[in-house]
Amino acid sequence: MKSATSQLRPLLLALASLALCGSAWSAAVENPKPRNRLAAKVKTQAPAPAVVDEDNTPLNDDQLAVGPRVHSGDAQCEFNQKVQITPHPDKPGRFRLQFGKLVYNMTPEPTTTGAVRLEDKKAGVVWLQIPAKSMLMNAKIGQRMVDSCQHPEQVQSAQAMVAPDSGIGITPGTSLPKN
Repeated sequence: MKSATSQLRPLLLALASLALCGSAWSAAVENPKPRNRLAAKVKTQAPAPAVVDEDNTPLNDDQLAVGPRVHSGDAQCEFNQKVQITPHPDKPGRFRLQFGKLVYNMTPEPTTTGAVRLEDKKAGVVWLQIPAKSMLMNAKIGQRMVDSCQHPEQVQSAQAMVAPDSGIGITPGTSLPKN
């Protein structure tokens, strides 16, 4: 009789341990908790909409005057990112800006500095274009989304600003006059 119970004991222990492991596994699957504190602090973000609602207000003459100065096409940015600007197919004077999977409907805004400013007020996004570079900003939180973007025309403009003969005004091989 002892031999029968001694043979059943390992089998019963194995079955009991399987039952405990199975219930622990199902609890882990039903209620997954991060194992470390950093993973617990990371919040998942809701996916952003692909296209934001369009602004249908009519453009004034100042806004329409900005349109011809906007560099359309691809702009290469820092960290190997790209921004694409295209004229809006249905609304003259407005532009579509694509950054990653996001598409913004941009409206030109006149500036006193001469910079090109395109804005999507509903999304809170601003595209600033100066002769040497452009940047995309999130105006709601005051942060750059991407910087150092250059359209091929801006690359040429930046290279022209840095002339090969420019420097700090010191010519090699010359010295100051002695008094």
